[in-house]
Amino acid sequence: MNTFRDAIRARDFVLTSECFLKPETDADAIRIQADVLRGHVDGVVLTDNQFGSLHMSTIAAGRLMIENGLDPVVQLSCRNRNRISLLADLLGAVALGTTSFLLVRGNRIPKNIVPRPKLVLDTNATDLIAMATSLKADHDLRAVPDLYVGGSITPHEPKADWEPLKLIAKADAGAQFMITHTCMDLDLLRRYVNRLIATKLTHRVSIIVGTAILASADDARWMRDYRPNCQIPDTLIERLENARDPREEGLNICAEQLRALADMPGVSGAHVVASTDLRLVPEAIAASEIN
Repeated sequence: MNTFRDAIRARDFVLTSECFLKPETDADAIRIQADVLRGHVDGVVLTDNQFGSLHMSTIAAGRLMIENGLDPVVQLSCRNRNRISLLADLLGAVALGTTSFLLVRGNRIPKNIVPRPKLVLDTNATDLIAMATSLKADHDLRAVPDLYVGGSITPHEPKADWEPLKLIAKADAGAQFMITHTCMDLDLLRRYVNRLIATKLTHRVSIIVGTAILASADDARWMRDYRPNCQIPDTLIERLENARDPREEGLNICAEQLRALADMPGVSGAHVVASTDLRLVPEAIAASEIN
């Protein structure tokens, strides 16, 4: 099985997606989703209790993905664990075959989650990346893990004097890739990435841009309004609003975005999410003709 890390090192443009993890997700659900994505993406991100929703451990889901022929990118959140449990989960996931990790702070838990869990936040994302990186040099371990470590970033309109200090700190801590929150504003994204190029960060960290398959105008508005840091321009929502077939238009938009990202300097890949139907991911990739 080729890994996400192998693909980053070997190709100019890689593709990842996300598995739907829900309270009812079981081993069969993981297998079905793996069957949909296998052969189309280089890695599958497994989100860690996204938006406070409870589901199976991303470590367990990662092992199931490996058994079904896909390389997992296991997300671990500082929101949910203290330092001891984070390190224990890193080592446990490595023992089960995971090599790539997306290490994040974790989004705020929605107010409607009852009973309300406490935030942990014993460490932050940058320190967690440094902790994971230090494992690669820990000779007290019987087998030193060769982790491929990344984090998340949010593209934004860079001011004239803006310096990407947080990203520099993550790179200094050992981050090797970054996956952006969904950003479908290509003009803004170009300006943002150009600043990363100017600081030579794209030589140190591979930038994977998050994009989405929008099922309808209402779906796009919901993602923009309720998914943290999701950027969807009004022009795309209007296209969906006016489309005779919103599903087809959503696929067309995603295919256009993928082609633009594949040609964008400083971008190493795309992270394609589908809000409703995972089967749309292979369709959008095929329509883009980038592979």
